[in-house]
Amino acid sequence: MAEGDTVELDKVLFIADGDRVTVGSPTIEGAKVIATSQGEGKGKKIIVFKFKPKVRYRRKMGHRQLYTRLTVDKIVEPGAIQAEPTKKVRRKKEVIESGA
Repeated sequence: MAEGDTVELDKVLFIADGDRVTVGSPTIEGAKVIATSQGEGKGKKIIVFKFKPKVRYRRKMGHRQLYTRLTVDKIVEPGAIQAEPTKKVRRKKEVIESGA
């Protein structure tokens, strides 16, 4: 996912706002999380080592899991009216040439 992309997560399990807590069973219907991608990264390297005794079998391999870092922008609770963000549309100016 490219940096700066907006992601909408609709499977929300738990919302806590101060003393008010909402728990889903298994998810909260109508709740969403709006997040922005901060780019991709790699996790800590782990070593996978396979070994079989008495047959001289050894395999060593490393692995780094890829992940996407997200920043949460907004949590929309169920029943809340979400205003659609207005998009600014830029249009090319038409140039009209008059023939004389």
